[in-house]
Amino acid sequence: MTERDIPNSWSPGRAREPDRTNQTPHFGENQAFGIPATGSTSNSVKQQTESNSDGLPLIDHHSADSTSPSKRSKPLPRWMKSWLLWSILLALIPGSVGFLAMAMLLKLPAAPNCPSIFWPLASASVRLHCAQLAASKQTVNDLLQAIALVKQLPQNHPLRGEIDRLVEQWSRDILDLADKSFQSGNLEEAIATAEKIPEDLPAYQLVDAKITKWQSIWAKAEDIYKTVEQQLQQRRWQSASMLAAKLLRVDNQYWSTTKYDQLNRLIVSVREDGDKLDKADSLGKTKVVDNLLEAIKIAQSIGQDSYFYQKAQESIPLFGKKMLDLAQAKLEARDADTALDIARQIPDETKLQAEVEDFIALADAQRSAWLGTVASLETAIAQAQTIEPSRSNYNKAQQLIARWQLEIEDVSRLEKARTLASQGTINDLAAAITEAQQIPSDNPRGSEAREEVGRWQAQVETIEDRPYLERAEQLAFIEDINSLQAAIAEASQIRRGRALYPEARRKINNWTAKVQRIQDQPYLDRARDLAQTGDLAAAINAAQTIASSGRSLSGEAQAAIDDWQGQIRARENWKKAREVAAVGTPDALVEAIRLADKVPSRSILRLDANVGIDQWSQQLLDLARSQSNTNLNQAIQTAQLIPRGTSAYNTAQDQIRTWQQFLNPQPEPQPEIQLPQPSPPPAEGTNL
Repeated sequence: MTERDIPNSWSPGRAREPDRTNQTPHFGENQAFGIPATGSTSNSVKQQTESNSDGLPLIDHHSADSTSPSKRSKPLPRWMKSWLLWSILLALIPGSVGFLAMAMLLKLPAAPNCPSIFWPLASASVRLHCAQLAASKQTVNDLLQAIALVKQLPQNHPLRGEIDRLVEQWSRDILDLADKSFQSGNLEEAIATAEKIPEDLPAYQLVDAKITKWQSIWAKAEDIYKTVEQQLQQRRWQSASMLAAKLLRVDNQYWSTTKYDQLNRLIVSVREDGDKLDKADSLGKTKVVDNLLEAIKIAQSIGQDSYFYQKAQESIPLFGKKMLDLAQAKLEARDADTALDIARQIPDETKLQAEVEDFIALADAQRSAWLGTVASLETAIAQAQTIEPSRSNYNKAQQLIARWQLEIEDVSRLEKARTLASQGTINDLAAAITEAQQIPSDNPRGSEAREEVGRWQAQVETIEDRPYLERAEQLAFIEDINSLQAAIAEASQIRRGRALYPEARRKINNWTAKVQRIQDQPYLDRARDLAQTGDLAAAINAAQTIASSGRSLSGEAQAAIDDWQGQIRARENWKKAREVAAVGTPDALVEAIRLADKVPSRSILRLDANVGIDQWSQQLLDLARSQSNTNLNQAIQTAQLIPRGTSAYNTAQDQIRTWQQFLNPQPEPQPEIQLPQPSPPPAEGTNL
């Protein structure tokens, strides 16, 4: 292995063997262990032999022997003659040396300092030790560095089996770390981590399958999430909740926990916002100012992170526009105060400030113009001129200004015409009409001028035609045929389209009806006389001519004819009823009762018909009773033919119930068995 194959974080600082002193090496965050080091014991012993355990200097015997004889004959110091001192020294020195020797023998060898090792000269055991130390950190970079340290060793190396096992384990640890990244929601990081595994390792064969699985799971979860969002946008709350539950079955903790909780909160929030927007839309459909203001307030409460924020923001100007439309409708109905009050309530959030300001200015101007005077119109023009050309209502303001300028001229003419018409003479009214007709019909006051012209023209026609109508009324006062016809001729001189023509026609119709009544009354009286004698057919023929003429008495004649024809039918029905009843069978009696009941209540024959109906119903009851001697069922059928309201009806119903009970007797109810009641216990203190 060359030096460039070693990871950068462990590049050697020197090209020689490091000084392995008796210091504790460090490698990352872990304590080094287990590999013996050389060259440390001798140095320690050398350092420790320079002094004893008490820190006292040792005696150098060679130097003592080299002293001169003169010095040797010199007497020794007193302390050197003390046997107690020499005893202590002889006890301490050998013990200290032995203790130090034992300590050196028992001391563990120092671990290698991995960051400062020169890797091209490092042994396999050192590489393996440092690789294990790096792998113990369980980070992606450290695991990759551990693999790089040992995988380049020869295949025939004695530690190759252990190395391959560890490399396989470290590769799977990298995959586990990648899977943890995937489970925590970092797909790209997981893929990048897995792809860092060297391609020449067996574990690399699992990378593609792992990445494919992750991408499939992720795509499935994203598809569920997007589908839920689509359902929320369509306001399908139930469907969105059911789809969101699918995330719980996704094989990813991030999607099944964090994103699932996030989606649930989103569903609740979006549903609340959707309900708010629905309520706002519902309020906005009404034409009530307070409801529109509430709709704007609700739309404003929808936050920016909501799906419906954009739609809510778009609806706010629409609600404001509806308020402006309501104000415009009030203005068109000439209720300027209400219109201005509505416009001033429109909130600034609708972004309609310019439109509102223009509306208020135009409303004030129109309110002034409605006064209809020259001064008020000039005030309205000045107010409308405040709208700048850049505003959207500028063209409308200019149109109103042009209209009011024309209206000032029209007002002047109308005021002059009204002054002339106030004199009330035909000449003055004609002059007023001429003055007002100079106002074009398409001018602002054109319709008002035409109304005034029509009113003044009617006054002129009334003055001209009133004498004809007054003379006609005088002629019709006698109310004979000649005077009435003369009045009709006089009033007919008033032509159609004149002011008094409708009144003249009403009076002519009244006088004509009187003439027709005078002419036709004798014929109707003759017909009634014939009816009084009983000749109803002749009376009908006499009145038929009047009824079909369409004259004033035709309705009265037709009513008399209907009455007489009803009397004829009543006679026929009564006669036929008596003839049928003479047969005496149940069916004949029922038919006779039906015919007699058709006699009108106002006919003089109705009393006779009532007597006959009661008599024939009694005959039916008698027949039923006689039939009961032989056939009860037939008797019941006959009694049931008696109609309601006749004198025999109630009796017949009682008789029918009696016969039915006889045919279908009811079983007698069994008497209830009374069980003997237990005697009550004797009261306390009672002597038995």
